Amino acid sequence: MNISEVSPPESDLDPQIVARLKRNPDGLLPAIVQDAATREVLMLGYMNDQALHMTLTTGRAWYWSRSRGEYWRKGDTSGNVQHVVSVALDCDADTLLVQVHQIGPACHTGTPSCFTDRELTVTGTQDSSDHMKESDA
Repeated sequence: MNISEVSPPESDLDPQIVARLKRNPDGLLPAIVQDAATREVLMLGYMNDQALHMTLTTGRAWYWSRSRGEYWRKGDTSGNVQHVVSVALDCDADTLLVQVHQIGPACHTGTPSCFTDRELTVTGTQDSSDHMKESDA
């Protein structure tokens, strides 16, 4: 399926799923993408109802590009395809977890994950007794 062929004004998503989703004001849900085998977080994308429907029915990951204002299927340009293993909705129904078999790097920069080598330094420390107090609250 070519991205340019996809321009649905409405979603074909199951009405029972539609009723559960809590979207942002733009009608989007963040989709955390995770490698199904390693559990590594690969990227964050956004899906509207139709992108979710296409993901669930094609077995390939579809997203809504906020910057371009169009649908895109991961791998159509780069060849770095995401084969969908499962999709889960979080407890608040406002975030998706998409587990995939990733072919090639997930990030457009060529790294395995969009989070590879991008760790921020944590300078604050917390001793275990502080952690226990917060956990008990």
